[in-house]
Order: sequence, then structure tokens, then C-alpha cells
Amino acid sequence: GIDDWMVTVDEYDKILQSVYDRGYVLVDINDVWSESTDTNGQPVMIRNTLYIPEGKKPLILSYDDTNYYEYMLANGFTYKLVIGEDGKIASWGKDPQGNEVTSRDLDAIPILDKFVEEHLDFSPFGAKGCLSLTGYQGILGYRTDSAYNTDEYKAEHPDFNFEEERANAAKVVQCLRDDGFEIASHSWGHRNMGTIPMDKFREDTDKWANEVETLTGPCDIILFPFGSDIGDWHPYDTSSERFQYLYNKGFRYFCNVDSSQYFVQIGDDYMRQGRRNLDGYRMYYDLPESGVGGDHLSDLFDVNEVFDRSRPTPVPKMTE
Repeated sequence: GIDDWMVTVDEYDKILQSVYDRGYVLVDINDVWSESTDTNGQPVMIRNTLYIPEGKKPLILSYDDTNYYEYMLANGFTYKLVIGEDGKIASWGKDPQGNEVTSRDLDAIPILDKFVEEHLDFSPFGAKGCLSLTGYQGILGYRTDSAYNTDEYKAEHPDFNFEEERANAAKVVQCLRDDGFEIASHSWGHRNMGTIPMDKFREDTDKWANEVETLTGPCDIILFPFGSDIGDWHPYDTSSERFQYLYNKGFRYFCNVDSSQYFVQIGDDYMRQGRRNLDGYRMYYDLPESGVGGDHLSDLFDVNEVFDRSRPTPVPKMTE
């Protein structure tokens, strides 16, 4: 799974440098599309006029599962996001010897933050990226879900304070928002929202609202787990119970994963956009040596230069 879905720090640094060198600038999804009202006072999605520096190209970055799940703690990942003494987002974790480490160099979010500080023209409007959150193991490395608020868990973790955990997570969310990051849903339980039974769909959506949105504030973006969707390429309509349920919960931006360069669909009351997965799977199968040699990323970076040769290969075919 790590080989499939993650990028190494070295790969990530090279990706950021490449898109910067190629003239991309970061924009917020709300800069491109937004909700307005029509002449009848009804909500309607509109395509904004986006002004960017001459010769530049807009880029929206998104990050799935910004949760720091329990399995990650023993696999070389940082443990959680924190607010450093300088007031900036950093990561906190432990090195192989068990020493605590707070750094801005070991995790995708603070690395991007530092890159923008060093290349201010990369983010002319202050945008950073869109972070999607599940809820079943808490958010941002904090065990905020009510499943942790039990006598059994507290007995095993005597220093754990559930209310304090949620309060600290909310502070980090606000710091991220102030820093130019957007927050999105990734469902509560990392569910395939297009295939789960409708009762489970409602239950999961309600859990996200109760367990996550109470910490993040209102969210109108959903980045679908597994890159799936709640419909095929045809426009959403009122006959889709799944779309209507999400819409009534406040969602307006619906993003799947699509290997093509652009997939955008603007309805009267929603915006739908495909995303490209920049991960071990996509990069490996774009390499000639994979025997597939696709071309999904060449406008962003040269895969031959970015791909970390210390990766185990062949990268496994992705499954759910």
C-alpha cells in the first residue's frame, strides 16, 4: 500500500520544483468556481474569471487522508501535525530511537509551506492545497473520534484526554485554514461512496458531519475515496439520491480521480472535477521499464527524473 499510494520526500521535493519551474501557480478551488445566486435568488455554481500572472498556469493541489492513521506510526511517517513555536505548521513524531522530533522537513504539508515561503510567486493568491479528512481514527493525527472516548482506551492510554485532543485538532485546522489550506471530506470511514448501500451512505455522511465537521467548520468539498464517484460521466441530477444527500449536507465540489489531464463538469448547483493521482502506482506505470509506459504526468514533471529508484518494483497493481 505504501509503495502504491505514497511519494517519498525526495520525489515530492522534485515534483514541487518541477511544477514551479514549468510555470504553474497554486490556486484555490474556490478561486476557479464558486456558488452565487441567480436572479430568482436560487443558489447556482459559476465559473469565475481567474486572473493569474502572465505566462503562468493554474494548479490545484489536493491531499487524501490527512489523518496519520495508526498503521503509519510504525512505518516511517510522522505522527501528527502541530503548531510550532513560530506559529507555523510542523509535523511531530519519533525517530527510530524513540526521540521526539518536531520538523517542517518531514511531511508533505509543512514541506509545501516552506516551499511557498521560498518561492512566493508560486502562490500569488495565498493558496496552498486541499486536505481531505476521514474521521474513523481522528484527524491530523489526533484521536478525535468518539470511539476513542471510552474507559477501555483511556485505561490503555492514561495520558489521553479526549476533550483536549479535539481542542488541539481544531486549533491546527484553524491554523491550516489561516495558512491557505482548504479542508474537504474524504468520507468518515473511507468508504466507496458510489457502491455502499444507501443506509450506510447516509450513516457515514452523518458521522463525518458529527465527528469531523464539528472540528473543521463547514466544508463544501468532497474528495471521493478510491477516486470513485457517485455516478458515471453523465451530469448529476435530482434523481440521484446520493447527490441530493450530499448536496443537502452542504457539498458543492465533487472530485473523483481521473487519469486524463482534465475532467471538469459544471452543473447548475455543483462543480465536478477529476484529479490525477501522483503516487508510486501512477509514476511506475508511466515509466518505460514498467512495460506499460503511459503518459499521464509529463506536463507536470519527468517521471524518469522524479521516480525514487529505492522503491520496491514492480509497484503492485492497486486494489481497493
